[in-house]
Amino acid sequence: MINTVSFPGLSDAVFTLNRVAFTVFGQDIMWYGVLIATGFMLAGAYAVRHAHSYGLDADFIMDLLIFGLPSAVIGARIYYVANKWDYYSQNLSEILNIRGGGLAFYGGFIAGFAAGIILCKVKKRKILPTMDIAALGFVQAQAIGRWGNFVNCEAFGGVTSLPWGMSINGGSPVHPTFLYESLWNALGFAILHHYSKRRKFDGEIFLLYMAWYGFGRMIIEGLRSDSLYMGSTDIRISQLLAFISFVTCLSIWIYKIKTGKYTPTQFIHPDNQEKENDK
Repeated sequence: MINTVSFPGLSDAVFTLNRVAFTVFGQDIMWYGVLIATGFMLAGAYAVRHAHSYGLDADFIMDLLIFGLPSAVIGARIYYVANKWDYYSQNLSEILNIRGGGLAFYGGFIAGFAAGIILCKVKKRKILPTMDIAALGFVQAQAIGRWGNFVNCEAFGGVTSLPWGMSINGGSPVHPTFLYESLWNALGFAILHHYSKRRKFDGEIFLLYMAWYGFGRMIIEGLRSDSLYMGSTDIRISQLLAFISFVTCLSIWIYKIKTGKYTPTQFIHPDNQEKENDK
């Protein structure tokens, strides 16, 4: 449960990390869960605040969060187990042991968005604006949640001689890929939030998010030492999906912008509402 982490190329400081944040009625609560929950709550607060600028309402956003989170967790677990079936087929009792680790982003992403689309159909809300605001929430939550990997000392990369190499329990410095992805997502959130004030069509933010995240994940995944591979090949599943996401979504976005084949969004971003009112 306890590990030590240092960055020998930057300083002599050594950090002692306990995966357990606190204990409630004898049950350990992990930092990973705390950080994931924090990212989720901040993403939800952001979505509620900006819902009206996407033609949505706060109540619908709350419904989206209630149904989306468990769906994402279940999807992330199914995806991970499916790609590690050689192990889990021999250890069936471990399939539901999420506390032991094993959640894959793409599984959670697919399941979460599928739940959102279904909810849009049931509640008769527009799908594309919902995907836009969900994308902004996702990238924000990812930036925070990745720090759970730091506390767990997982999802790191191969050995590196770069000054910021991270040493775990005195081992050789490795790429802190959790940090790379956290920073990439934080930058993506800042850019997409700013751009959303001038978004041209519903679904645009979602396309840009998928392209942005896909490009970063494609590079970062190549540095990781714990990738899930496609069968017995050397193809990293997440890297392949990231490449497809990047190329596909960027191509669609460029096509729409160049041809003008889109319906302009009808909603004004809150930051621009005051300007409209002053006219």
